[in-house]
Amino acid sequence: MTDIQTHSRKQAGWRKPVAIAVVAVAVVAALGYGYASPYLALNHLKAAADARDAVALNEYVDYPALRSSLKQQVGEMLQRRIEAAHASNPLALFGAMIGTALIGPLVDAYATPDGVAALLSGMPPTGQPGERPAPPPPSSAPPAAQQAESAPPAPSNPGTQAQPPQQPQEQEQPRAQTSAGYRGLNTFAVTWQRSASSERYAAILQRHGLFSWKLSAVELNEPSTSNASN
Repeated sequence: MTDIQTHSRKQAGWRKPVAIAVVAVAVVAALGYGYASPYLALNHLKAAADARDAVALNEYVDYPALRSSLKQQVGEMLQRRIEAAHASNPLALFGAMIGTALIGPLVDAYATPDGVAALLSGMPPTGQPGERPAPPPPSSAPPAAQQAESAPPAPSNPGTQAQPPQQPQEQEQPRAQTSAGYRGLNTFAVTWQRSASSERYAAILQRHGLFSWKLSAVELNEPSTSNASN
C-alpha cells in the first residue's frame, strides 16, 4: 500500500510541471501568432489582390469601411488642391472642381479587386478625373514561336556578332519604400514613400476578432514626420 501511494505521488509530482510547461508553451505560441497575425493577413491579402481573387478578398477587405475612407481621403485631397489653386490658376481650380464631382466613380473604381491590388502595389488614387486603377500585369510570357518570330535575323557573316538593338532609355520612377507596423492594439498600417521629400500614403488594417484583420482604410498624402518638423 505504501509503495502504491509513493508511486502515485511521484506521478503527480512530474505531471504538474509538465502541465505548467504545456500551458506556458501554448500561451507563448498564441501571443506569437497574435503578434504575427496582421503580417500573415497582409501576405494573404496581397496574394489575393494580385490574383484578383474576389472571393478571397472578401475575407480580408472591409469594403464598406474602405469606400467610406476613400471618399473622405480623396475629398480632403481635392479640397486641399482647390485651396492651393484658388489664388494661383483659375484653370487649375476648374479642373480640381471637376475632380471633386467625380469622387463617386473614383471610389467605385478603387473599391474593387483591381483597386485593392493598386493600393497594395504603391499606386494610390491621385484624384485625377476619370482615374482608374492600373491594369494587372500580363500573367504569361509570349509563346516560344512568337518569340522566335520577333527575334532579329541571324547575321550573314558568322564571324561577326549581332549587336542588340538600341532601346530608348526610359526614366524609371523611384521605387516606393514600404514599412509596416502596429499603430495600436487593433490597428496595423502599411506605409509607402518614394523619397524623404515626397508625400506618403498608408493602407490601414483593422482587427476583426482575435486573429483576423481586414483592409479598412487608406491615408492619402500623409506628410512625413521629418518634413512636418521642418
